[in-house]
Amino acid sequence: MSTPPAFVTGRSVRSRFEQLLRHTAVLLFALALWLSPINGLAHSTAYAYNNPELLPDVQTPVIDLANALTGQQEANLAKDLEDFEQETGWKLRVLTQFERTPGLAVKDYWGLDNHSVLLVADPRGGNLLNFSVGDDFYPLMSRTFWIELQTRFGNQFFVREHGEDQSILEALESIKLCLRRGGCLVVPGLPPEQWALTLITSIVGGVVCGFAAKPRKEGQVIAWQWALIFSPLWGILFVAFGIGPVVTRTSDWLPLFRNIAGFMVGALAAFLVPVLSRNPSSDEV
Repeated sequence: MSTPPAFVTGRSVRSRFEQLLRHTAVLLFALALWLSPINGLAHSTAYAYNNPELLPDVQTPVIDLANALTGQQEANLAKDLEDFEQETGWKLRVLTQFERTPGLAVKDYWGLDNHSVLLVADPRGGNLLNFSVGDDFYPLMSRTFWIELQTRFGNQFFVREHGEDQSILEALESIKLCLRRGGCLVVPGLPPEQWALTLITSIVGGVVCGFAAKPRKEGQVIAWQWALIFSPLWGILFVAFGIGPVVTRTSDWLPLFRNIAGFMVGALAAFLVPVLSRNPSSDEV
């Protein structure tokens, strides 16, 4: 009768001993990870994310930690930004980074204030460019300006086609141009893809206008009433989305002429197609 209790006691002791071994193994494994070189590398990498020691000893308006610019480009850009600051008083600064960044230390290094713009180029996000804008810029260039500037020059398609260096340089050129003008509502310049979109909306606006103006009664030449009723629709397509983006971004007359021509062609095609489709039936009668 004494055997079963001894068997139960031995099994419970063995189970507790196995649990103790497992816990000891887990603790040893955790201790090994903590003391291993991998953990030391992780700590050094995390420290590099906010490391003021990455800042150069001498003052320069460009810190290229990601090597996005060539040596000559960096030197020319630094000289250009210094001259621009002396000319206008506006402070433009550039920081490129990938895995290493000085973090908030750049604010004291450059003395960033409300009269300063910091362009940060970091390819790890969906958009290359980020801007830290001083409050004094917003009366001249609204928040929508900076969003458009970021999406135009920092998107992946532009960076893939033109390179990170041109993305940074062209964004800065737009900022300097607007500051010399005394402010901008939109980013200057009309990219080909944006002009193509304005041309398409102009043609669509013309098609709507042409369909609305086609005659609906015998002896009627143009249905002006219907054209006026649909004017909010084709007017928005043609004026707001077809002409507005062109005249606000460039003084070149050629894109404007093409959009007007596209509107007229679309309107004429939509106006004449129903007429041509009715002619054969009238001849047969």
